[in-house]
Amino acid sequence: MQYNTQQKRMPLPEYGRSIQNMVDYALTIQDRSERQRCANTIINIMGNMFPHLRDVPDFKHKLWDHLAIMSGFELDIDYPYEIIHKDNLVTKPEPISYPNVRMHYRHYGHTLEVLIKKACEFPEGNEKRNLVAMICNHMKKDYMAWNKDTVDERKIAEDLNELSDGKLQLTDDIIRLMAERLNQNYRPKANYNNNRNNNQRRRY
Repeated sequence: MQYNTQQKRMPLPEYGRSIQNMVDYALTIQDRSERQRCANTIINIMGNMFPHLRDVPDFKHKLWDHLAIMSGFELDIDYPYEIIHKDNLVTKPEPISYPNVRMHYRHYGHTLEVLIKKACEFPEGNEKRNLVAMICNHMKKDYMAWNKDTVDERKIAEDLNELSDGKLQLTDDIIRLMAERLNQNYRPKANYNNNRNNNQRRRY
């Protein structure tokens, strides 16, 4: 079975050939009131095709825009909304400049460097120590994700010292907090065999 490539190209193929044929028929209707009724019927059918979008803001407005697009902006009716202008369909959006942020180490990323700067501003205390421990755990995770190798605390301590301009140090207390945080977040895998055996015992 071959697709008929000789058919007219549809501006919005997501509505299908039948809806496009209805729009094409509406363009041939001479009586304006009849043409308006036909357009209203088409809008209702289009809306029924996407019932999950009815609560989306401006959904009806978008349907009328789509009707205008499918008619090539030639359907002479009273639109209930100000429809999209034809020239706006080909207007390119303003280019977004790529952020040119210099990073010391790409495997840590810019966000981690921002966190380190914020941690430097924290007053000494338990909150700051926990924040530094969290940062160091992230540094270890990011380092291993990029380098696929083990990393010890000495490397993390050196990088933390460099990125914080010597304001943050990886002390024994921070290392202990790092381990505590990892243990708190660790979720052991459920033993499938034990669970299956327990379920079997309940049956009998």
